[in-house]
Amino acid sequence: MPGTIRNTTLIGTLAAALALPAAAMAQTLTIGNAAVVTTIDPHYHNLGPNNATGMHIFSRLVERDARARARPALAESYRALSETVWEFKLRRDVKWHDGRDFTADDVVFTFERVPAVPNSPGGFGGFLRSIARVEVLDPHTIRLHTHRPHPLLPLDLASVSIIARHAAEGAGTEDYNSGKAAIGTGPYRLSAYRSGDRVELARNEAYWGEREPWERVDIRFLLNDGARTAALLAGDVDLIEQIPTSDLSRLRRDPRLAVTEIASLRTTFISPDYSRTGATPLVTDNAGTPLPQNPFRDLRVRRALSMAINRDALVERVMEGAATATAQWLPPGAFGHNPEVRPMPFDPDGAKRLLAEAGFPEGFRLTLASPNDRWPNDGRISQAVAQMWTRIGVRTQVDAMPFAAFVPRRSRQEHAIQLGAWGSSTGEASNYLVSIVATYDRQKLTGASNMTRHSDPKLDEMLARAAATMDDEMREAQWRELVVYYAEQMPMLQLLQYVNTWAHRRDLRHDPRMDERTVAMGVRPAAPGSGAAR
Repeated sequence: MPGTIRNTTLIGTLAAALALPAAAMAQTLTIGNAAVVTTIDPHYHNLGPNNATGMHIFSRLVERDARARARPALAESYRALSETVWEFKLRRDVKWHDGRDFTADDVVFTFERVPAVPNSPGGFGGFLRSIARVEVLDPHTIRLHTHRPHPLLPLDLASVSIIARHAAEGAGTEDYNSGKAAIGTGPYRLSAYRSGDRVELARNEAYWGEREPWERVDIRFLLNDGARTAALLAGDVDLIEQIPTSDLSRLRRDPRLAVTEIASLRTTFISPDYSRTGATPLVTDNAGTPLPQNPFRDLRVRRALSMAINRDALVERVMEGAATATAQWLPPGAFGHNPEVRPMPFDPDGAKRLLAEAGFPEGFRLTLASPNDRWPNDGRISQAVAQMWTRIGVRTQVDAMPFAAFVPRRSRQEHAIQLGAWGSSTGEASNYLVSIVATYDRQKLTGASNMTRHSDPKLDEMLARAAATMDDEMREAQWRELVVYYAEQMPMLQLLQYVNTWAHRRDLRHDPRMDERTVAMGVRPAAPGSGAAR
């Protein structure tokens, strides 16, 4: 009978729905971020949480997958026509969130804006430094002419979000934060940005790529480690990033949850200030009088400070195994990692001898600046390093503060020495060097995040030569030579290579990223019976 057929159909539908994991029936994915998103403007501040959020809203000519490998995106294909000319074919089926067509003119506008964003505390101009001019052949074909051979151009462009000329011309960073200029081609549209609280996103139903399973994504800023874990255990969020190391074993044992992890492209290090040659009130003798010269410009002092750091103790006692000791900025296997360069042995007696040789037999005093809510155990790492330095006579006070306060002071070179971290999102050696270590130069677009104003002409020359080498084998050999030189000169004191960790509901599948970005595009409902995510 008709009624029986209808009832059978209804029962079958209900049974199928009940068989689906809860995540498949949910319409909203809620993420617990470990750090704040400081802006929606994709070109203002090259900061991990900002970049992760920008990936939802905006697209790039080239994207990087979870293993930092390049793949076509807004450019459906690209090729090198010569050592200094690259051709990019743009997709024809792409619409901006407001329904208008994406064309080559938007790429031209983007490239014009990126190096010129006012008051940027660390921008993206370095990724375009090789481009001499943009040639538009038609609305969907461009040729990029470079100053010199630049084999990394596709990887560089994976860091540059493309914006719409019609929406962004004349707009400032505040217009992105309000949503007015935040018109992208990404898989999600901006619904709301609540500074210091959350970002709310809605699915872009006209997205040119794979359709997302989540109608809405809610990214909440949960800076306190304990609060982030508690929110996951209570079911208030579906996934959290940057698991507190003290909670890792407990979350792994919880049958309701799964933990995903991957070797990180992020390294943490100590950055001495090089912007001053003379005195600073944050570095004094033992009586509190500022030293007449900046001691960090003396290699013997930098070596002594490095030798005084017990990196193995940082790994075991502070990071509880969720990191490895390092003397460079990439994990083993990454393009440019040099397996011959190892961390300096812990040698406090040798450190004291070097300090005496440098003119500081009684040591000195300094203030180590550090965020306490940005990177895993950042405040604890700084406190541990301070204790190690104090034991060799460099009496160290830690000035720990929220990252929101740390960044503007860092940008004004107010820190004499500071904890730093950098994730090389390109997955190869140049990104960290160009951004952090290379000489700050607005014309050459190098050193965009070089807040300590380190400058070494030899390193700059080695970097430029390697970056222009088209042969992959030769280029990697040059990067490895540069790693040796870096380890000898110690412009920064490398500490640790992180391991990226996430925890989430077991009925989700999560693809962990080496660049540590937490993106809804990497989260899917798990297939019935599949258990934990990868």
